[in-house]
Amino acid sequence: MLLFRGYSQELNCQVTIITNIKTEVTSAEKELFEQIKQVVTDLMNNTKWTDEKFKVEERINCQLQLQINSINNGEFSGAIQVQSSRPVYNGSYNTTLFNFQDDNLDFTYTRNTVILYAKNQFRDNLSSVLAFYAYYMIGLDFDSFSKQGGTKYFQEAQQIVTNAQTASGKGWKSNEQGKKNRYWLVENQLQQLFEPLRECSYEYHRLGMDHMYDKPEDAKKAIYNALDKLSKVSAARPNTINIINFAYCKLNELKNLYATAKQEEKTQIVAVLKKIDPTNSTKYEEILN
Repeated sequence: MLLFRGYSQELNCQVTIITNIKTEVTSAEKELFEQIKQVVTDLMNNTKWTDEKFKVEERINCQLQLQINSINNGEFSGAIQVQSSRPVYNGSYNTTLFNFQDDNLDFTYTRNTVILYAKNQFRDNLSSVLAFYAYYMIGLDFDSFSKQGGTKYFQEAQQIVTNAQTASGKGWKSNEQGKKNRYWLVENQLQQLFEPLRECSYEYHRLGMDHMYDKPEDAKKAIYNALDKLSKVSAARPNTINIINFAYCKLNELKNLYATAKQEEKTQIVAVLKKIDPTNSTKYEEILN
């Protein structure tokens, strides 16, 4: 994604399915789950989501975990955990960009059906949910490499939300789930108020993490300055899912980065994290240990 893309799809997606069904899962249902896993994997990895040229080794690493809680005549309901990461320059480390559990997964699936995404139209809930997260993860990835580089992919995700407004599936509408759904994920991402979040993502990753090996002190300063940009957003829109998710994704990373830092540096970074996400203040205090 950095200087040149070869010819490959954008995502390297690992898919798992877990079940939380009260009754015993039959062999036929197990076979059906394997089919769903395969068609989801095929959709994510074989669809050409953008016009960009990707080298095989530059595909975006991501994971989807589908949790099935109930089945009723081909109708499935449950949740989907979505995670993506990108590599850090000059190291073997991957930094998490997104880790989100969507508790509003409901879809229909018939045996031997291939799932396809149709641009600019709503075909079914499953393909739309998957396409939404494909574009959202791609947008986050591009934002981490260039300033607001992911805009057109967030716009694609927003179009999927628009197309799904008349659908019966949950998670697409503004008045659902206390603004912690797909609608608000992308709506917030594209609002002018949230531009500091996107600036933070670029500076945190390109000026911070990508220089952690060659200029560690400068990198830590860049990370602090990037996170401090979120204070203004958090003050205007406290507890928004986008801000909380960004901070949550970085918690363990920051604990490791600041493990050997001076106590003053630890105190500063914890203070800014508490401003960003005061609800989880006790978690950020772990950095001080």
